[in-house]
Amino acid sequence: MMEDISLETSRRIQAILAAPDANFVELAHLAEFDPTNDFKHMRLRNVDFDGCDLAGFDFTGSHFSDCNFEGALIAGATLDGAQYIRSDLKRAVDWMKLNRHPSPARVSTFLGHTLRTAFAGAPAAPRAYSGRPAAAVASPSRDDFAALLTQTLGEVESFEGRVVIGTVTGIENDMAVIDVGLKSEGRVPLREFAIPGQKADLKVGDEVEVYVDRVENVHGEAMLSRDRARREAAWDKLETEFSKTARVEGVIFGRVKGGFTVDLDGAVAFLPGSQVDIRPVRDVTPLMDIPQPFQILKMDRKRGNIIVSRRAILEETRAEQRSGLILSLAEGQVIDGVVKNITDYGAFVDLGGIDGLLHVADLSYKRVDHPSEVLNIGDTVRVQIIRINKGTQRISLGMKQLESDPWEGAAVKYPIGAKLSGRVTNITEYGAFVELEPGIEGLVHVSEMSWTKKNVHPGKIVSTSQEVGVVVLEVDPDKRRISLGLKQAQANPWEAFAEGHPVGSTVEGEVKNATEFGLFIGLDNDVDGMVHMSDIAWGVSGEDALNLHRKGEMVSAVVLDIDAEKERISLGMKQLERGGVTTAGAAARLTRNQIVTIAVLEVHASGLVVEAGDDGVTGFIKRTDLGRDRDEQRPERFQVGQKFDAMVSGFDRSKKPTFSIKAMQISEEKQVVAQYGSSDSGASLGDILGAALKARNEKY
Repeated sequence: MMEDISLETSRRIQAILAAPDANFVELAHLAEFDPTNDFKHMRLRNVDFDGCDLAGFDFTGSHFSDCNFEGALIAGATLDGAQYIRSDLKRAVDWMKLNRHPSPARVSTFLGHTLRTAFAGAPAAPRAYSGRPAAAVASPSRDDFAALLTQTLGEVESFEGRVVIGTVTGIENDMAVIDVGLKSEGRVPLREFAIPGQKADLKVGDEVEVYVDRVENVHGEAMLSRDRARREAAWDKLETEFSKTARVEGVIFGRVKGGFTVDLDGAVAFLPGSQVDIRPVRDVTPLMDIPQPFQILKMDRKRGNIIVSRRAILEETRAEQRSGLILSLAEGQVIDGVVKNITDYGAFVDLGGIDGLLHVADLSYKRVDHPSEVLNIGDTVRVQIIRINKGTQRISLGMKQLESDPWEGAAVKYPIGAKLSGRVTNITEYGAFVELEPGIEGLVHVSEMSWTKKNVHPGKIVSTSQEVGVVVLEVDPDKRRISLGLKQAQANPWEAFAEGHPVGSTVEGEVKNATEFGLFIGLDNDVDGMVHMSDIAWGVSGEDALNLHRKGEMVSAVVLDIDAEKERISLGMKQLERGGVTTAGAAARLTRNQIVTIAVLEVHASGLVVEAGDDGVTGFIKRTDLGRDRDEQRPERFQVGQKFDAMVSGFDRSKKPTFSIKAMQISEEKQVVAQYGSSDSGASLGDILGAALKARNEKY
């Protein structure tokens, strides 16, 4: 039943709590209740606890209404089951400590028992509290009562949280009943006394160390723990070992995220996965449940954290072994070892306590893609010590150094120009490696792989393990390099084309590609020839000439020039038209600026196709060369078969002549002016030309 306290009583309680000598006795008399219950199940209203220390008071099940806890200290109070109406307990100064630390003040029932015992003349304290019995007093004074209370409270506070020696008084249902000298015994599970894998060897009368967690629980029993006693003892020992940086012994017994748990004789430590071994260990099962040494890296007793390392022990042991072994080894020494581990870049060989690296490049003179092609874990191999770094204690080993070097005399065995046969061992973007003999490889650069296939990946020309014929281009024994050529071992298609198709011959092929400057024609032996846009058709140039033919079209052309060294073939298509190369000899008799009589063969919008003389030499007159005046520059005013004089103005790429009426008129005008007068003489151009015509007519 909840007892209500009046407002006046509440105010007096506040005054007593604010006093520096506040105690249970005064409050008990003031509230008129049995001191064995303290303030349990009380109703407190309008009480201001500001500045009050409530440590030692039991408010279990009490009802706080409109109470002020701001500025109060409540960590030592018992507030189980208490209710709050318009009373904010979180405003207390030490609110955060309330549920985080064991409260030594929950001893009200025991204190009541002590006080009653003292008044009855019995000893006031059990033997667990310093052994000082309270004096039997028939009529104790108020001061005696307060002194006994203070003494008992102080002893109880120092008793909790300690490791004490207790006596086993009984064993009931897998529980050991232990007396530690308190009001009542405590119960501890037998499993806390057992060694892993064995039953607990415990009997009545044995003395054991236990940890006092609480003097009493809700059932009035002492709360004891054997595990915490072991942990506390272990922590004391570990702190001593940690200060000395000494090794400790423990057992790996569980897995957690990021590592493992280790039992250090009662204290649980964390072993990170990176600290298990010097090298990563995939399976830790063989290392579990066996005692082994560890090094404490870090520990925090307040938080209960311990971090240990097994790797530090192994590194220290290995360093000691290495120091002695390295002194007994020398560079160039040949020694036997056991392959311990294989990686992508080599193998680690155990030399009897110290590991050396056998790099993949030092396994053999021939190409080895992966060490597992040559070695297996556990193999015994003979190696030579190449290099020893005493600073880092690293040893480099080699196996190929024990074999004869195939590069000795390579320049003699593989002279420049020699044609050889080899096997393709590796293909890269820049070429292919060809093995000439075990241990000697040459590189065929991509530019030396094909005469006709340009900008093609080497994998499209050769394949791995293919037997190919090559030619030695360059040998450098010092750098262990041989340059090879694949296309040099094959016939040069440009030279073969030149032999079968001399200049002037006619060829046929497919239009492979059209560019801004001409057409590429596919010819025999996968070679291409180019027809410049000026050689496509007579009187047509530029894009108009390129548009006359399409990709894939079969065309005929004349070979104009062959340059096998530069891999170029020049072709012409217009030369197959009338007056082409068949009149090349006649055209050679014409000279620039020569006046000849020509006949019109064809009339085009761009000009005239004409024939000069009786030799059948054909040429072309551009539209702009048909006369000086614009009216004269009209091709339609000429007719096929019409003859007239014109001047040879030049020759095109195929040595075909070009003619000009305009150039002839300008030339004749200059001659007339020079012969019959000039503008300085005062004669007009008409007078001069008239005189010239008269002289010409008289001549004929």
